[in-house]
Amino acid sequence: MQTDYDLVIIGGGPAGLTAGIYAARARMNVVLYEKAATGGQVIVSDWIENYPGFPEGVSGYDLGDKMLNQAKNLGLPIEYEDITAIEVDGEKKVVHLGTKKTVTAKAVIIASGASPRKLNVGEEKFMSKGVSFCATCDGPFFRDKTVVAVGGGDTAVQESIFLTRFAKKVYLVHRRNELRAAKILQERAFKNEKIEFVWDSVVSGMDGFFSVENVKVKNVKTGEEKNIKADGCFIWVGINPNIDFLKNSLNSESNIKAGKSLKMDDGGFIYTNERMETSISGIFAAGDVRTTPLKQIATAVGDAAIAAMSAEHYVENLQD
Repeated sequence: MQTDYDLVIIGGGPAGLTAGIYAARARMNVVLYEKAATGGQVIVSDWIENYPGFPEGVSGYDLGDKMLNQAKNLGLPIEYEDITAIEVDGEKKVVHLGTKKTVTAKAVIIASGASPRKLNVGEEKFMSKGVSFCATCDGPFFRDKTVVAVGGGDTAVQESIFLTRFAKKVYLVHRRNELRAAKILQERAFKNEKIEFVWDSVVSGMDGFFSVENVKVKNVKTGEEKNIKADGCFIWVGINPNIDFLKNSLNSESNIKAGKSLKMDDGGFIYTNERMETSISGIFAAGDVRTTPLKQIATAVGDAAIAAMSAEHYVENLQD
């Protein structure tokens, strides 16, 4: 196994694959590490209508697969490894792998993405027993059943619409009295007779014997609680950055106290400048893991192109 690279890319979603495409075309000595499946969250999206170049739309799986094949065709090495830590040793970045091996690189692009946020109302015991974060994955299991969906953004509304292909009833619970999703998605949802909106409300709990049987909903204005008899609960209330490996290393308590950590916002998303440079020289961030006003495939791809170019220039300057 080669242990010294120009560039290590962490994450195989749209941002990571795009950075890899640019780095491979620049003939950089690069490797991409992904701990699960390449494509990221995009591969569990039912249908994508707002990514340029696909006038009829495209399935998330197909889009992710096309990105992966393009990266492979350009010769990008992709290895399936969990990243456990990153350390800085002078100008070198030491990347620790889950297999207890380490590699070094002149530059690192963090494109590890984000994961669905949990409600923390007792849903842990119902994971894979009625609680899900992916309608495309689990929707078929709820054919002719009743489900609760939680959220008001694009993902929540689009996935709720998708669920109506299978479920006989979808209760969409949102903490406000209006949705945040794109107007075209709202229009479709409001026209869908299988969707019933539960406004100004949050899920406060759920219960059942072997699987979800009831979802408890609380009105945030009146405090009134009620039970919705349901067979499942799909949760789309935002995302958290995938940064656990930083907490073990760059953003350990000692580094934070010493002022040597990556700067992040209150949600744990990484701050960058317009060149995707983080607060540590030679480390870049792109996509959903960074602080950005819009978390979309298109913005992740744009971030990654800039990050790859910036990393290339950084490495060239080191060599000069």
